[in-house]
Amino acid sequence: MKRYIIKSCLFIVILLVSTIAVQAQQKVLTLEQAIDVALKNNFDIRLARNTAELSANDYAYANFAFAPRLNSNVGTTWNRTATKQEFANGTKRDTSGIKGNNINANVTLSWTLFDGMRMFATRDKLSAIRDLGELATKDQVQNSIATIIGGYYNIVQEKQQLIAIMEQMSISEERVKLSDAKFTTGLGPKTDLLQSKVDLNAQKALHLRQLTIIEQSKALLNQLMAVPPGATGYDVQDSIPLNKNLSFAALQDNIVHNNATIKVQQQNVAVSALAIKERRADYFPVISFNSAYNYTRNTSNAASNNFSPRFSRNGVVNYGLTAAIPIFNGFNVKRQVQNARIDFDYQNITLDNVKSQVDLSLNNAFKDYEYYKKALELEEENNELAKENMMVALERFKQGVSTTIEVKEAQQSLEESNYRLIQARYNTKLAETELGRLNGGLVQ
Repeated sequence: MKRYIIKSCLFIVILLVSTIAVQAQQKVLTLEQAIDVALKNNFDIRLARNTAELSANDYAYANFAFAPRLNSNVGTTWNRTATKQEFANGTKRDTSGIKGNNINANVTLSWTLFDGMRMFATRDKLSAIRDLGELATKDQVQNSIATIIGGYYNIVQEKQQLIAIMEQMSISEERVKLSDAKFTTGLGPKTDLLQSKVDLNAQKALHLRQLTIIEQSKALLNQLMAVPPGATGYDVQDSIPLNKNLSFAALQDNIVHNNATIKVQQQNVAVSALAIKERRADYFPVISFNSAYNYTRNTSNAASNNFSPRFSRNGVVNYGLTAAIPIFNGFNVKRQVQNARIDFDYQNITLDNVKSQVDLSLNNAFKDYEYYKKALELEEENNELAKENMMVALERFKQGVSTTIEVKEAQQSLEESNYRLIQARYNTKLAETELGRLNGGLVQ
């Protein structure tokens, strides 16, 4: 029996080595490389950055709200007059052909000196919106990285499933050989041989299907990295590393300060508070300094007399202060202030809701994490038992002390154990990743 076990182990090792040799021809894409590509190309991250850049661009001009406004207008007109007059005394006057030109220009300056502190509130609001854009980008980065991790290790676990199927194929091939030898020597029925071949063909079909699933999983990862879906000529790592030492107390202490979704909503509250200050500024008068320079120039070819100047020019400078005092506008300002306060209350309620949802997600994710860790330990132990049971069943079948049904049951038990073990490992990684996302630990 020991000799057979060693022979079977060597057969599986040779099969796996040949598989690894084929995969070695492909470039191995690490998780860090996948994340790096996604940070540069991912569509959701790029859209979030674009929105943040708009907010940053608005803030770059925020201080110009304190600067005066300077405008200028320049215009010129030409005119041609054709006038004929006949008076009661019989005299006539013909002024046809008179041409004139008028040039006017002005420069106006308006400088708001006081507007109920609206300018300061607006500047602070633009700063808060800029920070909100940065936080939203970080939140999107966290979410995208979590998705990338899940997509990457999904390929890894599908690859592990492929190896498990290849192991089942090797067992089925051994069953075919043993059943054929028994049938040839008259020690076994033909049905055992036929059933072994059916099971082997089923494993081959699963192998082809698993190769397709891996290609589809790679295409999905490519979409997350924003690279062509057909660029699947790469391999991934063989194992899924796990952090089994996460502490719920530590996560709970840090999550309020690190969770990106909470920080985004806290910033929404800050923006809403500044909006109230903006609206309240409309209760106060607006005091402005105004100044203007007006220039006009007129020319005409009219006949020279005491009343028709052929040329005139005028330049006037004026300046002064204006105060726009709100007296009554249908309580519109009051309505706007009330709406701003309602929005502020809404944002605070939303913040409490977000905190509650994050706490719930943390509890559920940690429970999943603890469950899958324990399940993984059980499945690791169970998988070793299933492998040993499979080898014993094959040896018993070889010696003729068991039937092909017993071998098939042992093979199916090993197949199910492999699937559960790989799934438990992958689900543990997903739970760990979710905890990292909630705690803001995926991006430092």
